[in-house]
Amino acid sequence: MSSDLEPIPITSQKHDPAWKHCQMFKNGERVQLKCIYCGKIFKGGGIHRIKEHLAGHKGNAATCLRVPSDVRVLMQESLDGVVVKKRKKQKIAEEITNVNQVSTEIQAYADQVDTNTGLLMIEKSDTLEPSSSLLVNREGTSNVAGERRKRGRGKSLPAEANALSFVSVELGARRVNNHVHMAIGRFLFDIGATMDAVNSVYFQPMVDAIVSGGSGALMPSCNDLQGWILRKSVEEVKSENDKVMGAWVRTGCSILVNQWNTQTGRILLNFLVYCPEGTVFLKSIDASSVINSSDALYELLKQVVEEVGSKHVLQVITNVKEQYIVAGRRLAETFPTLYWTPCAAHCVDLILEDFAKLEWINAIIEQARSITKFIYNHSVVLNMVRRYTFGNDIVEPAATRLATNFTTLTRMVDLKNNLQAMVTSQQWVDCPYSKKPGGLAMLDLVSNQSFWSSCVLIVRLTNPLLRVLRMVGSKKRPAMGYVYAGMYRAKETIKKELVKRNEYMVYWNIIDHWWEQQWHHPLHAAGFYLNPRFFYSMEGDMPNEMLSGMLDCIEKLIPDVTVQDKISKEINSYKNSIGDFGRKMAVRARDTLLPVEWWSTYGGSCPNLARLAIRVLSQTCSTLGLKHNHIPFEKLHETRNCLEQQRLRDLIFVQCNLQLRQIGYESKQHDSMQPLSSESASIVEDWVTGIDAFLDDDTYPDWTTLETLSVNTMLLRPGDEVEELGAGFNDHEIFNRMKEGDNENAEDNVVS
Repeated sequence: MSSDLEPIPITSQKHDPAWKHCQMFKNGERVQLKCIYCGKIFKGGGIHRIKEHLAGHKGNAATCLRVPSDVRVLMQESLDGVVVKKRKKQKIAEEITNVNQVSTEIQAYADQVDTNTGLLMIEKSDTLEPSSSLLVNREGTSNVAGERRKRGRGKSLPAEANALSFVSVELGARRVNNHVHMAIGRFLFDIGATMDAVNSVYFQPMVDAIVSGGSGALMPSCNDLQGWILRKSVEEVKSENDKVMGAWVRTGCSILVNQWNTQTGRILLNFLVYCPEGTVFLKSIDASSVINSSDALYELLKQVVEEVGSKHVLQVITNVKEQYIVAGRRLAETFPTLYWTPCAAHCVDLILEDFAKLEWINAIIEQARSITKFIYNHSVVLNMVRRYTFGNDIVEPAATRLATNFTTLTRMVDLKNNLQAMVTSQQWVDCPYSKKPGGLAMLDLVSNQSFWSSCVLIVRLTNPLLRVLRMVGSKKRPAMGYVYAGMYRAKETIKKELVKRNEYMVYWNIIDHWWEQQWHHPLHAAGFYLNPRFFYSMEGDMPNEMLSGMLDCIEKLIPDVTVQDKISKEINSYKNSIGDFGRKMAVRARDTLLPVEWWSTYGGSCPNLARLAIRVLSQTCSTLGLKHNHIPFEKLHETRNCLEQQRLRDLIFVQCNLQLRQIGYESKQHDSMQPLSSESASIVEDWVTGIDAFLDDDTYPDWTTLETLSVNTMLLRPGDEVEELGAGFNDHEIFNRMKEGDNENAEDNVVS
C-alpha cells in the first residue's frame, strides 16, 4: 500500500453492510476504498462498487476471489434487493409529495424518539445508500419531494394519511424495540447473566415464542423449569445424541478427557465423545482424590471406554501430564484396537509458552503490553484507536491465554500503519493523554522501527503454530488429516526465516520436546498418508515414518488378518491412482473435497481401505470445546441430597450438550470474545489490566464514554488454514529430526 494513503475511520453513520468489508483511505483530496479480503483499491464508484466487487457482479468491478461465501451471498442479496426497494421507495415518495404539514408532525414525532438522528420515511433497510434522496432531513423534507413540487403536482389527502400512518408505525416500532431491549437487559442484569447470553442460538427463538404467545401468555414457574421442562429437555437432548451416536458405527469416535481445576481447588474430569456429526457430553466426575494416581485414572478411562463401546473408540485424548501418559498406555494395552493420544492443542500451548520465555521474545511482549494496557485503561485513547483502526480492537483473544500473546502481536502488526497514523495526527497531539508518561512511551514504541521488526519476526515464527491451534480446535473439519502437515509447515517456516541451523534449532528443540509423542503417533502419520491432498503432493518416496504409521494403524484398528491383507493390496491402487482414484474428477477433488468425502466418493473399488480411511480421517486431535463458565459443576459435587444431585446431573447434561451444539457459530463466538468482556477476562488479563501509574484523580477511566462503533470483525480474520498449508513436503531434515536428535544426544554423552 502506498505510504501516501492516510487511513480514515469508518463511522457508525455508514449503514451499508458493505462498509464492514472495506477500509477507507485518503489520498490527497480523494477518498479511496480498499477490499479487506483481496486488497484491491477502488479510486471511484463508492460503496456500491465495493458491494458489486464482493458480490461477484461483473461489469463495474472485478470479482473478489477471496471473499468468504457467506459475505458474497449477503452482498448479492443486498444488491438484489436494491431494485425492489427503489420501487417501493418511489411509491412512498410519490404518496408523501407536497405534504408540507406532514413534515411538521414528523418532526414532532422524531423529537420524541431520537434527538440525534434523522427520520427515515421509508422501509427500514441496512442496505440504503448514504446518497439516497429518500433520507428525510431534520426539516422533514426530501429531495425527491422537492423535485416533484417543481413539477407542480398537487396535494393528496390519502397520501397525507398514508404518510402519517407509515411514520407512526415506524416510530412505534422503535419505541417497542427500546422497551423490549430494556426489559431484556433488566432481566439479564437481575439474574447475573453475562452479556453474551444474547449470542445463544436459542435466544431469538425464545423471543419469537414469547411474541407468538401474545401479551397474555403465561410464563413458566420455577417448578415448571425444574420439573417437566427439564425432563422434556433431557429427552430431547438424548434423542439428538442418539442420532450422533448412530454415526459412530461408520466414523468411529474419540473420547475427550477435559480436566478443569475449579477456584475452590476441586479437580473435575469432563468426558466428551467426538465424531464429525457432533460432540456429546457424557458426564462429569470429581477426581480431586485420585488425579495423581495413574491406576485410578486408568480405571476411570476404562469405565468410560466400556460405556461408549470399545469397538467404536479409535483414541482417548488427554493432556500430557505423566499420570495420564501411564494410564493411557495401559489403557491401550487393555483395549488393543484403540490409541492413547496426547491433546495437540495442549502441546502447541506448551510450545508457545516456551517460545514466550525466550528473553528477546519476552521483552517484545512486555513492550507491546505496555501499549495495550495504556490504551485499554483510558476511554479517550481507546475511542481514538478504534476510530483509526476501523472499529477493530488491537488485543485479539485466542483460545488460550498463551496463544493470546501471539495473536495480539499479529493484530498489532496488521494495524501498524493505523497506529502510526494516529500517533502522528493532530488529534493525538491535541489529546492530553499524549503528554502523559504512558502516552509518550506509546509514541516511542509505535514510532520505533526496531520494535516493529522484532514483532514481525515473532509473528512469522509463531503464526504457523497458531494455525495448528485453530485447526485442531476447528469444527469445520476433523483435524486428523491435517495436524502432521501443520507441524511440518511450522518447522519449515522457522527454518526458512532463520536459515542458520544453530538459530532455528533453538525453536525446533522446543517443538520436538513437547511434540515428541505426536511425531511418532501412528494416527497422525496415517492421517497424513490417507489425505489425498498431501499424499499425492509428495515428491519421491513416502518417508518410512509415514508408511510405518499407516501399517501400524492397519494392524491395530483392524484385528481381522484377512481384512488386513485385503487392505495391503488396496493400498497399491491408492498409491498408483488405479481405477477411480485416477479419474480426472478424483484428481481435481483432492484439493476441494474433505478427505472423508473424497474416500466416500472415489474409494468404492477399495472398500476395506476406504472404511479404514474414513474412520481415521474422522477424528479430532484435541480436547478443546467445552466452556465451564456458568455450568454448576461444583454445585453438583457439593450437593449431598441424592434427588437434587440427580436433577443437577440432568441439568448439566442438558447445558453442556446444548453448548456443544453451538460450536461452529463463529460470528456469535467472536462477538462474545471482546477484550473488555468478562468472558475473555482470564485470557486477556495480561494485556488489559490497569497499571496504577496510568491512573490519577483527574483521568479516572469512565466506560460510559466509550463510543459504540460498527466493529469490523472480518477485517483481520485468518483465511482457510488448510489452504495455507499448500503442497510439497520435501525437507527430509524435518522428517528425520528425531533420528538426528538421538544422534546429537549420543554425541553429547560421548563428549561428556
